Amino acid sequence: QVQLVESGGGLVQAGGSLRLSCAASGPFSSINDMGWYRQAPGEQRDLVARITSGGITNYRDSAVKGRFTISRDNAKNTVYLQMNSLKPEDTAVYYCNALIRSAWHALSEYWGQGTQVTVSS
Repeated sequence: QVQLVESGGGLVQAGGSLRLSCAASGPFSSINDMGWYRQAPGEQRDLVARITSGGITNYRDSAVKGRFTISRDNAKNTVYLQMNSLKPEDTAVYYCNALIRSAWHALSEYWGQGTQVTVSS
């Protein structure tokens, strides 16, 4: 019943920006870490950025950290990924991830359905 619903993906030209959103819904007690992962065709799914419930962030590398910003709104149970200076190599399906404690206090990891980000030259 717990779901992660993503939005904000699309087609953008190189150098442009997109803002991804992921909102958690359903019966849960609290959300711990939330993050964004991406998977390009023929590649494995890898971390882009992650953020703790207290706002501590980490990014896959310096190149991503310089262009992308992860944030969250705990009141809205939502995590965001602001992506600036997009490059064609950023093209991938982006997946939301969250570690969630249920209403009955079980701790589980959830994934969103994925949203396509395509960056053209």
